[in-house]
Amino acid sequence: MKAVVVYESLYGNTAVIGEAIAASLREHGLEVDARLLSKVSTDETAAFDLLVVGGPTHTHGMSKPNTRRTAADDKDNTFTERTVHPGLSPWLDALPAGSERLAAAFDTRINKPAVLTGSAAKKIAKRLAARGYRLVVGPESFLVTLQNQLEDGETAHAAAWGAVVAERAAVSAAP
Repeated sequence: MKAVVVYESLYGNTAVIGEAIAASLREHGLEVDARLLSKVSTDETAAFDLLVVGGPTHTHGMSKPNTRRTAADDKDNTFTERTVHPGLSPWLDALPAGSERLAAAFDTRINKPAVLTGSAAKKIAKRLAARGYRLVVGPESFLVTLQNQLEDGETAHAAAWGAVVAERAAVSAAP
């Protein structure tokens, strides 16, 4: 099974999580490509059996042009490959119909109750389902501190979630 993990990342946390998920999928037998959103055309996704999409949670959902610009301009931001354009929302809008292909959604968000922070993953999952993708697992959040650092254990959490995604994708793809 071929999978692609696509992620928008502004401070690098979502990139770290996306790469940990991709590594776990590989360990579980999938052929995996993992890339920043800005380096994957939506048309390319048609070549994959499983699409895993992630992004940071900003203002209760997916990032917006102004929140991406704020992150890009943050003098304390050391991540060099910030996804300023196109952004997850317009990228998802341009995604070809899923035709029942498999998908999963994740996000990174501040370590506070989701009712306060919102969840980009929930919105990503809804958008994928609306485009005809079949979600193999529910949306998942990975937590960051108020200082924009991953909480301890979150890369292990991502690896464990990747294993579940691989297992469920195999079951869902079976005839």
